[in-house]
Amino acid sequence: MKLLKSFRYAIEGLVSVFKSEMNFKIHFVIAIGVICAGLYFKLSKLEWAFIIQCIAMVLCAELFNTAIEKLCNKVQPNIDPQIKWIKDVSAAAVLITAIAAAITGIIIFTHHFF
Repeated sequence: MKLLKSFRYAIEGLVSVFKSEMNFKIHFVIAIGVICAGLYFKLSKLEWAFIIQCIAMVLCAELFNTAIEKLCNKVQPNIDPQIKWIKDVSAAAVLITAIAAAITGIIIFTHHFF
């Protein structure tokens, strides 16, 4: 029973973030596009493993970033230099993850185009 509740809470968290966070929606739509491209180009199992890992890492980074931002806003609703730094670093983690995923995607898909 506890296991089912924890899955339900996780799904509620995903739905909540999807409804409220534009950046998560953007990353999700890109992920769907990459999956469609992977199906079209018939990626190998190894290529799929890299693609799925990249998608998961970007979406998880965005989820952590959102949670950190919400927590910071709750703890300190006023403008604060330390809170700004925390939010900026959290956003930078998403950026680095997304760049690494994009580079991985370019490496994987380039040979399918040429």
